[in-house]
Amino acid sequence: MLRAYACGIFPMAESADDPALYWVEPRERGVIPLDGFQLPSRLARTVRSDRFEVRVDHDFEGVIAGCAAPAPDRRQTWINARIRELYGALFDLGWAHTVECWREGQLVGGLYGVRLGGAFFGESMFHRERDASKVALVHLVARLRAGRFRLLDTQFVTPHLAGFGAVEVPRRDYRRLLDAATNVEADFTAWPKAPAPTGRDVLAALA
Repeated sequence: MLRAYACGIFPMAESADDPALYWVEPRERGVIPLDGFQLPSRLARTVRSDRFEVRVDHDFEGVIAGCAAPAPDRRQTWINARIRELYGALFDLGWAHTVECWREGQLVGGLYGVRLGGAFFGESMFHRERDASKVALVHLVARLRAGRFRLLDTQFVTPHLAGFGAVEVPRRDYRRLLDAATNVEADFTAWPKAPAPTGRDVLAALA
């Protein structure tokens, strides 16, 4: 899995019920430039308010289950049992991470991904309350900047991610970015995992 990421490919499944995996290498790769992250003012106010308790690497199973669950804008998922097993193993080994939003003791949104050197590969996100996944993404970007990461890979660009500054990069250019990022040292724990930084800390880091 890690060798595949280092080569610019990642696994997917046709559906949750399909036991097989296939490898994907898009012609145009989605990335969010860490120095060009766009934060809407309304969302910045939500982050500052600390509406959600943000936790890191607290409940991987809960996050991937949330990402795999059907949603109004996503009837089917590509996360099958094999995907859950593989990323669970990467999490146990310290290569996969989560950023989670909790409220009143309930997991209400979050995301997970894989780190390799100075690259972070975002895999999926979900929300059960408005803005929960967005707040998780803002916290992730601030954490990556604090840890001197070079690349935030989103695989594809959706209208949702485009609002944060995501752009498409041709495969050849992406490989150059990937090689440069994976060959540097970065620290996902430059900020403590618990307690996570406050919303004001996050906004200051992104300023």
